Amino acid sequence: MHAITVPEPGGPEKLTWSEVPDPVPGEGEVLVDVAAAAVNRADIMQREGNYAPPPGASPYLGLECSGTIAALGPGVCGWSVGDEVCALLSGGGYAEKVAVPAVLLLPVPKDVTLDQAAGLPEVACTVWSNVFMVAHLRPGELLLVQGGAGGIGTMAIQLAKAIGARVAVTAGSKAKLEFCAELGADILINYHEQDFVTALKQATDGKGADVILDNMGGGEYLDRNVAALAVNGRLAIIGLQGGTKGELNIAALLMKEGAITATSLRARPLKEKAAIVAGVREHVWPLIASGKIRPVIDRELPMTDAAEAHRLMDSSHIGKVLLIAL
Repeated sequence: MHAITVPEPGGPEKLTWSEVPDPVPGEGEVLVDVAAAAVNRADIMQREGNYAPPPGASPYLGLECSGTIAALGPGVCGWSVGDEVCALLSGGGYAEKVAVPAVLLLPVPKDVTLDQAAGLPEVACTVWSNVFMVAHLRPGELLLVQGGAGGIGTMAIQLAKAIGARVAVTAGSKAKLEFCAELGADILINYHEQDFVTALKQATDGKGADVILDNMGGGEYLDRNVAALAVNGRLAIIGLQGGTKGELNIAALLMKEGAITATSLRARPLKEKAAIVAGVREHVWPLIASGKIRPVIDRELPMTDAAEAHRLMDSSHIGKVLLIAL
């Protein structure tokens, strides 16, 4: 088969369409003929040499894909050859075939195309696990999404609104904020023109956000995220674009009686990821099937144009960028 490889770390030009050995499904795994894969920020980091795959994972990029089951490994039940699926991966999506633990498979939702489904598993699992399983967002509460126009942000807006929460978002342009509003965002903050702490306080009569999902600010936003929390607020950090270190005023966190969590989905044990996928199938997939949540796809490019897809991720995009198998 062929896959996108990275012979040496660097820019998008380092991505190479190469012939590689076919994967073989092991115990509890299935082999998927890939129809499409989605591009994630983690892929950029891996390409640059800053995010190695976990032990035993495929060395190739790609944390989610869609496709058709081509073969079943030993011990697999509940799935059949020919089933159309999408999958959460630890790597290997930028390829013609990938071996996947069966517990990380999801059926393609009703009224979603096979290609579009590639953009759902990673964002759905990330948002469900952090915003709901860990931060316990409840109906009537306010969620602040840092970076609302990306793949994670567009999923977080829709899922929070579907359960009856209010949503504030930050984004860097009028067009992105307008799109977030179309998805249901209630409070729109342009981080190039406004201080998000001040803007959020003004919009909430000084209360702040019950939950903050920070998928971009990292250490740079740490102290201000705490300042933006409501009393008993929960900050979930999942991104490091703003750096790995930040200054924390512990007294401010104590005054808020707040909590800070930080998670990485890729490196979690298989059992934990399987539980997240099961939760997504139970709680999120019906909302997609009903039309309350939809995949947001910015662009679809051929798999061999992975370099251009990475350039798009580093520039301006809304939602997901997909790579379509040849």
